[in-house]
Amino acid sequence: MTRHLIDISQTLHPALPVWPGDTAFSAERTWALSEDCPVNVSRLTLSTHTGAHADAPLHYDAGGADMAAVGLLPYLGPAQVIDVTACGVRRITPADLAGRLFPDTVRLILRTFARFPHDRWPEAFATPSPELIDLLAGQGGLLIGVDAPSLDPETSKELPAHHAVAHRGLAILEGLVLDDVAEGRYELIALPLKLAGADASPVRAVLRTLDGGQEDVG
Repeated sequence: MTRHLIDISQTLHPALPVWPGDTAFSAERTWALSEDCPVNVSRLTLSTHTGAHADAPLHYDAGGADMAAVGLLPYLGPAQVIDVTACGVRRITPADLAGRLFPDTVRLILRTFARFPHDRWPEAFATPSPELIDLLAGQGGLLIGVDAPSLDPETSKELPAHHAVAHRGLAILEGLVLDDVAEGRYELIALPLKLAGADASPVRAVLRTLDGGQEDVG
């Protein structure tokens, strides 16, 4: 049976909403194809947290590893997608996933938006609780991913979910687009760039259906 790829990345373009105060995306042609030049070459300006991206520990820990030093294993392998849009704008707790989280899930991806806000910045969004991160870590978790722009609310200064991840040694994906993704098991492919000194990296994130299609939750 054919295994299908589902692109869960944002398209990067100049109007892409970014975290308030962060760097907007832009692309500038530096060399242009012509009689005197055989190629097109462009210069990109963007935040390390542009679109779908992976956070490095350096993002929330002054002594944490940069993006070039993180292991790749968390970003490639079996994953479970769970729809938590019914939770509204609040912290997502283990109770919200009761009976839905497979006990062998090590990569958890949470869908929090009914429709991804491509043309606006969401000032409020659902985020995973530290207790949920502890639950995932307790069953051997490697990664937690969200469609929201952050694991913590925009106004948070303490970043409890990020620090729970740091304590437990998990990886983070943020800004995923899950509108066309049904709940179930998939293969995640979302490798970050090997950026020395960087606190995050954009990723081209995709889910691949498993043999026989995804396994539905519940």
